[in-house]
Amino acid sequence: MKVKTILVLVFMLFITGCTVVRIDTSTIDNTINVVLSKKNTLYNRVGKGYKYYIPRGVSYIDTNEFNEKLYSNGVYYYLYIDAVSYFHKKQYEYKEDSSLFYSKKIEKNDKKGYLQITEEKDKYLVEFMYNYAKIEALVDKDKIEEVVLNSSYILSTVKFNDNVIKLMLDEEFFTNKEEKYEVFDQAVSENK
Repeated sequence: MKVKTILVLVFMLFITGCTVVRIDTSTIDNTINVVLSKKNTLYNRVGKGYKYYIPRGVSYIDTNEFNEKLYSNGVYYYLYIDAVSYFHKKQYEYKEDSSLFYSKKIEKNDKKGYLQITEEKDKYLVEFMYNYAKIEALVDKDKIEEVVLNSSYILSTVKFNDNVIKLMLDEEFFTNKEEKYEVFDQAVSENK
């Protein structure tokens, strides 16, 4: 009886064992394709009308409206959430530019964007836009792959809260209607 129990437990361990998915980050194209193709539902940061996931090793620093500043391994990431374009479903068109260090139009999971890397003297400006959010970072050449990987995770997990965004952008919702009340004037005249 004990042998059967042990065999069943070992069999269940093999059937339900954990799997590790290794992302091949040998090329920027492969990193983008693998990460953006996944249906990520994780989040650990919540902003006004949106939420997203910050990968391990990336730290949140500050928020200013729809702009967030993140930090990882000596690199500052500047994240901008374009809630207005999202609300109005404005489509952004990007033209690839072969004169840049890297330029690619991205279309994954019914979402559009681009990755553009421009050489600036001895640094590289990474501009990654996807799903109505954009990350910019100025990095050394040896950190480009790491920044693209982290940015891919962040941008692929941005989720919007339509109700909150609608309330924030609805001009009529926040208009005040003033009405004058004469509560104290009545009390003064009654005491005389």
